[in-house]
Amino acid sequence: MSFRFLPMLFTRRHLLAALSSTSALGLSIAPLATAAAATPASAASPHFGGVLNVAVSPEPTLLTSAFITTMNIGQVSSKVLEGLVAYDLDLKPVPALATSWATAPDGKTITFNLRKGVKWHDGKDFTAADVAFTLKEVWQKLHPFGRAAFANVQEVLTPDAHTVVLKLSAPAPYLLNYANTYGAQILPKHLYEGKDVLTHPANNAPIGTGPFVFKEWVKGSHVRLERNPQYWGKDAQGKQLPYLDGIVFRFLPDPAARAVALQAGELDVALGSSIPVTSLANFKDPKRYTINLDDGRYLSTIFLTQFNVRRPQLQDKRVRQAFAHAIDRNALLKVVYLGYGKAATGPIPSSVVQYYTPNTPQYAFDLKKAGELLDAAGLKKDAKGVRLKVNLDYDTGSNRAAEFIKQSLARVGVQVNLRTGDTATFLRRIFTEQDYDLMVSSLHRLPDPTLGVQRLFWTKNIVKAPWTNGSGYSNPKLDQIMEAAAVEADAAKRTQLIHEWQRIAQEDLPLIDLIEPTWVTVSTARFHTTMRQGDGLFASYADAWLQPKTP
Repeated sequence: MSFRFLPMLFTRRHLLAALSSTSALGLSIAPLATAAAATPASAASPHFGGVLNVAVSPEPTLLTSAFITTMNIGQVSSKVLEGLVAYDLDLKPVPALATSWATAPDGKTITFNLRKGVKWHDGKDFTAADVAFTLKEVWQKLHPFGRAAFANVQEVLTPDAHTVVLKLSAPAPYLLNYANTYGAQILPKHLYEGKDVLTHPANNAPIGTGPFVFKEWVKGSHVRLERNPQYWGKDAQGKQLPYLDGIVFRFLPDPAARAVALQAGELDVALGSSIPVTSLANFKDPKRYTINLDDGRYLSTIFLTQFNVRRPQLQDKRVRQAFAHAIDRNALLKVVYLGYGKAATGPIPSSVVQYYTPNTPQYAFDLKKAGELLDAAGLKKDAKGVRLKVNLDYDTGSNRAAEFIKQSLARVGVQVNLRTGDTATFLRRIFTEQDYDLMVSSLHRLPDPTLGVQRLFWTKNIVKAPWTNGSGYSNPKLDQIMEAAAVEADAAKRTQLIHEWQRIAQEDLPLIDLIEPTWVTVSTARFHTTMRQGDGLFASYADAWLQPKTP
């Protein structure tokens, strides 16, 4: 689950200037663009009608997220297919296809009450059987994170058409944090049962319960959705949702082209930081544009540098700590991300308020300290001032950050050779061949550490699969703490365990968490929603509307 943030273009001169001008660790830098985050629901009354044009990049490979978490797929499929819940700005679950839910005191039974009167787009009734089928046959068997999120579900009971009861082998307090359309999209049982889920034709022409109905996919151009006249949702005045007549998702691979299209009025919304931060100044006029900094809270993304601790010279944690001292995170934030984000302090982002703690070992930017640690680890400078040579691998979109880190480490005698390739090559080298020294990427941590963070440190997750424990790090004590946290039903005790988990990870430092980047959605000021969501990148847009153009 990686993402590609679109950083600014900068020269070597700019980079060296930034490296020599550092700021105190822990201070966040305000975004340089002057447009504010998206405002609450507009005071104007929602307007019915209009077709919304949305930029998504790159083009999806299919149109269901029930067994895959790729962001561009979810941004389209979430308008057609739905989950049990959505998430507010505090990342608390709010109703979607489930109207309410309850967890038994022992944490081993979760009951969902489903919304009544919901129809699939082909006219069939949505029932508890659809949820049970998708959980058992899709999420538990095929979903890369669902297999862990729903692993404790032993039995799914459907006492009636609108009740789903999950019987667990052990508490799974994280489960409700993965029940939205991104993590647990529900498929129609009557179409998929007995068929190959992965190759089903409906994956490319989905039939859902959402506010929009799939109409066409013109490869290389667009996906077109139309208003679902039978949608279950109504607004505060009791009017039938959605407001829009339809949505067209346009695939524009060039970032500059997306910015131009938005300025020209050919696009209404550019999702998921698809407008480069260097172009955001063009959208600072609040009368014409809105910049939304809330849509990506659910993903809780962190940009990191990861070590391959199988390498002999990287097994000493003093070397890894020295690297952390050598990288000025605030300068990285300013130069590469133009201030859209904040410096990370550990493996759990500050946005995950319930479990985050800043009280962990920290590594202030300190070149002298970095040198002392490298000396202590036996890595003395040679006649050319070089202590160590390493390869640093990066995926498409991270080249500016990789160059920044290369220059940072050079200042303490670490010579970095940058290596890149397409995504397939990157993933194979890191996770299958394990042939790397350092890598940089951005990983989603999600609202619960058991879902998004444990995978990076857990010994049992040292497997040859993407986005697992690719560092090869193993600490039995930390394994015990993470495993205990995963089944601890007492909220206070679980938080204590996760705080200790963060302290151990920050001490051992198999990876350096550098930046909590902000996802930026840019839209025309005509675009409105009546509800702000923490998972707004995957909002259904049932409540989205367009202000009519003035003559």
